Amino acid sequence: MGGERARLTALYGGLLLLAGALLTGVVYFLVKDGLYSSISVAMTTAVPAQRLQDLPAATPSPLWTPATPMSAAPMPPGVTQGMAITRTLSDAAESAALERLLTVSLIVLAAYAVLSVALAWWMAGRVLRPVAVITDTARRLSGENLHERIALDAPPGELKRLADTFDGMLGRMERLVSAQQRFAANAAHELRTPVAVQRAAAEIGLAGDPGPERVARIREKLIEVADASERTIDGLLLLASCDQGLRERRPVAVHEVAAGAVDALAAEAAERGITVSLDARPLTVRGDAVLLDRLAHNLVANAVRHNVPDGRVEVRTGPGGIEVTNTGPVVPPDTVPLLFEPFRRLSARTQAPGEGVGLGLSIVESIARAHDATATATANAEGGGLTVRVRFAP
Repeated sequence: MGGERARLTALYGGLLLLAGALLTGVVYFLVKDGLYSSISVAMTTAVPAQRLQDLPAATPSPLWTPATPMSAAPMPPGVTQGMAITRTLSDAAESAALERLLTVSLIVLAAYAVLSVALAWWMAGRVLRPVAVITDTARRLSGENLHERIALDAPPGELKRLADTFDGMLGRMERLVSAQQRFAANAAHELRTPVAVQRAAAEIGLAGDPGPERVARIREKLIEVADASERTIDGLLLLASCDQGLRERRPVAVHEVAAGAVDALAAEAAERGITVSLDARPLTVRGDAVLLDRLAHNLVANAVRHNVPDGRVEVRTGPGGIEVTNTGPVVPPDTVPLLFEPFRRLSARTQAPGEGVGLGLSIVESIARAHDATATATANAEGGGLTVRVRFAP
């Protein structure tokens, strides 16, 4: 900060001093160019040139005696001795005036230089004040006070835009840190719950001398909990891999992938009484076939499992992307964006068989982002449920 202020002071002070020096020089040369003629006209008007013999005789005085010519050389033609005296006086007056003007100009320029440096230092401080505020705020920030903002009160300009941009960046960082904190807390909860269930099943279910039937039930329960934990860990690993981007891209027929997902979930949909319709128009994108298959599977599975008896699911693909609409519980519009966060559910977890872990739409969004696509969702006005759209870049 001090170095920048010193450099700005040198720049501003140098420019002001250069302007003062140029102004002083211009004034000096302009005055010098017309000073002699002005003095000569003034003197010849006040003391007209006359012959010495025409001048009144001076009274002899012990303090003054007539000056004798220094040279007996004849005067130039047309020049009287009075005119020569006038020119001599004009030259002397011009020299004295120019010397006085130069002295005063140099003194004023020196004072102006000191004032310029002081003014430049003050101006540099005023210009760099927002930078100091930004620096102090950035140095003070930590994970506990990301809510602070610069909120620079200044007229519109580059530094105001810089401060507003910094505030916007802080807002994004705060949301990201909050999301990461929620993710860590939810992941810890989701992974701790199966461990607690397994521990309780082993300690209580196998206490004493359990019979074969009881052991079999506990065994099934432990396997079910282990499968749920495995699905959670697989989902977390998939999220992490998607966030790292794609290593290679190949043409993938999304309409065929969507048709495969519908076929894979047809039995589950029929068991739940859900009618699934497919409108598969050609759509080919460059990406990872495995990840796109997981995206389509998660969309259809989410629509089937979060539905109502005798509900319906509509799957459409086309040039715009892939869209899945389902009936189901009414979703508040302000809750929809939160469903893309990991471990977020519309209702509390019930530990029911086949219940998801709350990573479905999170994985969809992550895979879409890896393919330069956008995933959005809207609550249906009629029939409840959601409409989820994944739009790929052309």
